[in-house]
Amino acid sequence: MDLSLATRAEGARIVVEVGGEIDAFAAPKLRDKLDQLIEAGNHQLVVDLERVEFMDSAALGVLVGALRKMEARDGSLSLVCTRERLLKIFRITHLDKAFEIHPDVASAI
Repeated sequence: MDLSLATRAEGARIVVEVGGEIDAFAAPKLRDKLDQLIEAGNHQLVVDLERVEFMDSAALGVLVGALRKMEARDGSLSLVCTRERLLKIFRITHLDKAFEIHPDVASAI
């Protein structure tokens, strides 16, 4: 399954809807999109992972990199995720402590 990306503004936040699989081949596409949004001056990003079927360490690297860039700019990057298999990855890697993970976009905003 290919990676799909869509963005929309929700007040002062930009929501990035991600779908499909984020693996070593697709991760650069996500990184480029997040970098583009950060470089454009967006200070509050919400990455919606609800339609993600699979993600690997490359995806985690992209998300951590974007989080660091946002923190360096006094911004924030939150995640939306309720898929247990993805949440398990965040728990195992202790990244659930680094990211704000919300059950839906409304609570992330």
